[in-house]
Formats: sequence, C-alpha cells, structure tokens
Amino acid sequence: MLAEKFDFTRYATVSDVGGALALLSRIVGARHPYLSSTSFDLPPVVPLAQKRISEAGMQERIQAVGGDFFKDDLPKADVVTMGNILHDWNLEKKKVLIAKAYAALPSGGAFIVIENIIDDARRENVFGLLMSLNMLIEFGDAFDYTGADFRAWCGEAGFARFEIIRLAGPTSAAIAYKP
Repeated sequence: MLAEKFDFTRYATVSDVGGALALLSRIVGARHPYLSSTSFDLPPVVPLAQKRISEAGMQERIQAVGGDFFKDDLPKADVVTMGNILHDWNLEKKKVLIAKAYAALPSGGAFIVIENIIDDARRENVFGLLMSLNMLIEFGDAFDYTGADFRAWCGEAGFARFEIIRLAGPTSAAIAYKP
C-alpha cells in the first residue's frame, strides 16, 4: 500500500532501515522502477537479502548493506523508511533513530515509519493499543505511539512537516519531511 499511496516521484533513492529480506525495497522498486534502494540490516541478514534481491532480478537497483543502526550512520537517501522498528524501543532510542534518519536525509527528504500508529485520542486503533501493551510485556520499555507523539519527536529532531497515510488494517505510514 505504501508503494501505491506515497508519492515517490519526487525522489531517486530510498533506504529501508531494518530492511530484513529487502521486501519493502523490492515492492517499492517494482512499482517505481526509477528508484534505487538500500536495504540496511545486521550483517548476517545481508546474504539472505541479496539472495531475494537477485531472485527478483533487482540487483542493479537494490543494494543490501550490513550495519547496526545504533552504532553506524544510516545510509543516505532521499527517503528513509523504517517498518515496525521504532515500536521496538524505549523513548530515548526512538529519538536516537529519528535523529539518525534526519541526518541521513537531504533537505526535502522524507522519513517514513510504517507502524500500527495509535489515533491521537487513543480510542480507535485497538490493535495498535494492544500491540503497545505487547511491546511493553515483551521488552519492558518499548511501546507503540500516536501520530501526535511522532510529530513531537520528529519536530524535536528538526523535521518541519508531517502527515499520516492510512495503509491496510491498523497500519499507517507516519511521514516527516526535512526542511
């Protein structure tokens, strides 16, 4: 749904942080063949991602890169995506990742998180609320968040414009734009 609903035409490069098997890169790349992508994940994941990229015949446009998003700089790109990454961490680490995304983007770049964004009133996305409870139980201090939370944290990092795009089911894309 992100590949269909977000306007990628203004951009040339995408970096999917925590890209695993490069699924998001492959889907977005199939829909937008002018894009070049980097799928960034831990080094042991890279050969698995490369295999999937090759099977899709997209090795000329998608590169799998190994690293640790807390220790290394994020790959620079016009668009930085994180799918179900921020909810894994406490507030301090969420803010570190948001700041790293900001640093990886050029002026006019977009930071997109794909999560079960909780509605600001905390009354509609029951799945997002339950997922937040699950993250607290699993990790002790991790949690899902509202669109207002995302805007506030990204605003602190320097982002200037924000939007939420509903995707499928309880999932949304929260987007922050670098001025």
